[in-house]
Amino acid sequence: MNTETDAIESWLVDRVVAYGRVDTGTFTPETPLAELGLDSVYALTLCGDIEDEYDLDVDPTIVWDHPTIRELAGGISERLAAA
Repeated sequence: MNTETDAIESWLVDRVVAYGRVDTGTFTPETPLAELGLDSVYALTLCGDIEDEYDLDVDPTIVWDHPTIRELAGGISERLAAA
């Protein structure tokens, strides 16, 4: 993983903790987001945060296409590199 992807992963962990109301020590970046309480409302909110933070247009399906924090960070990183 590269530094940018690591930073995105860390940012996503912060979002999951804030919205999922889970403690940092209770999951890993490879825990499925669905196990952390991700639902459609949370997915939409997270996508809005991604758009605001990284100036990317993302569809809520990105969360289902990349179902873990690690995979989602990689997907965001790839989109940033292509932009």
